[in-house]
Amino acid sequence: MATETQTGLSSHLRGVTVTTLACLAGIAAAVLSGVLVGTSVEAATNQLAVGILGAFVLGQFPVLRVIGVDVSDFGVKDYLYIVFMTFALWFISFAILLTSGVQL
Repeated sequence: MATETQTGLSSHLRGVTVTTLACLAGIAAAVLSGVLVGTSVEAATNQLAVGILGAFVLGQFPVLRVIGVDVSDFGVKDYLYIVFMTFALWFISFAILLTSGVQL
């Protein structure tokens, strides 16, 4: 049986939770960027989309605490992982929205 953290989550469940939240936050940030900034050619250079991404990255840490993940154990590697996964999903999703030209 896997070792449990102080919050009762196993290390595997903790990893799955962090990864899932980071990926969903990236997709949600892309959709919100598409809604607020638009999906036109000019929207690709709008700085507000990157600001939305940053807000979603920072907003994950309080959500992780509420879910029960002990973020005090996080190191630099964990923070970089969350930022990268959120950015990667935001970048891919927002690029698809921009190239398809959907109206949100």
